[in-house]
Amino acid sequence: MSSNRHSSGLRQRSSLLQRLLTLPIRHLQQAVGSLGDLWRTPFTSVMTVFVLGISLALPATLHLFVKNAEQVSEQWDSASQITLFLTLSTTDKSAKNLVKRIKLYTEVSDVHYISAEQALKEFKILSGFGQSLEYLDKNPLPATILVTPTERASQPSAANELLVKLKQEHEVDQGKLDLEWLTRLEAIAQLIEDIVIGVALLLCMSVVLIVGNTIRLAILNQKDAIAVMKLVGATDSFIQRPFLYSGVWYGIFGGILSWLAVTLLAHYLTSAISKVTDLYQSNFQLQGLSIDEALILIAVAVILGLVGSYISVRKHIRAIEPNAE
Repeated sequence: MSSNRHSSGLRQRSSLLQRLLTLPIRHLQQAVGSLGDLWRTPFTSVMTVFVLGISLALPATLHLFVKNAEQVSEQWDSASQITLFLTLSTTDKSAKNLVKRIKLYTEVSDVHYISAEQALKEFKILSGFGQSLEYLDKNPLPATILVTPTERASQPSAANELLVKLKQEHEVDQGKLDLEWLTRLEAIAQLIEDIVIGVALLLCMSVVLIVGNTIRLAILNQKDAIAVMKLVGATDSFIQRPFLYSGVWYGIFGGILSWLAVTLLAHYLTSAISKVTDLYQSNFQLQGLSIDEALILIAVAVILGLVGSYISVRKHIRAIEPNAE
């Protein structure tokens, strides 16, 4: 009796082990089979892949635009300066002592001192009123200190805090930091990011609907075959699996197509942008999608394809029942 139980337990274990070993083989067979189904309907498959790829290429292109805009804004932020106008009573010695104190600030990267005499000379050259300014009794221009913050302190909020700190020096009469354009730049960048997120969500929903409708048509075309499979005892999960893999294949091909489209567009724009940057003597280079971003794009496409196919098969395959005849 015990030997029969032992042999029965061994058979159950071997049967379970055999199922576990054959499961990935079955999945692989159904995945390859679903790829063959797509190959047998080339027009529908190609159209679906193109629609899916173009739908994902738009938010990916907007992401690329935001990514490069952030790169440009970082360069502008690092170039911001604080201008300090000293009181007219400040002597040259006191001004140089102030420069030494400012250099000790941890938020300061560089300090440039412009004396009142140097400022007047530059103003004579730039204004064109050199002879007229000779009649002035005294120099009306104050000494000026140009303060360049560090990269971390170049952000608008940090730069404003540094300005408040510098204005507390008793030799400083006025301080100026043009934060308005930086604030506008950040607001525009944030608006673009919100637009990208909104457009991406809408297009992701459209991808799910497109894949779901394509899978629905495929299920309806094989309605009779599915009914026969149910008659011979096939489970719903077994019948659903090839259609789910079809959604995965749509996602893979659509994601690759989207990545190629964005890469070609970035390559096309690089030459045009380089001509503009050369005029402004800038070293800006357009950045394309990185390998990680490309893999994320393909993964998102696969997930959307799988979700769209899952919604479709769960609804339509369950509704197909074999005739009782």
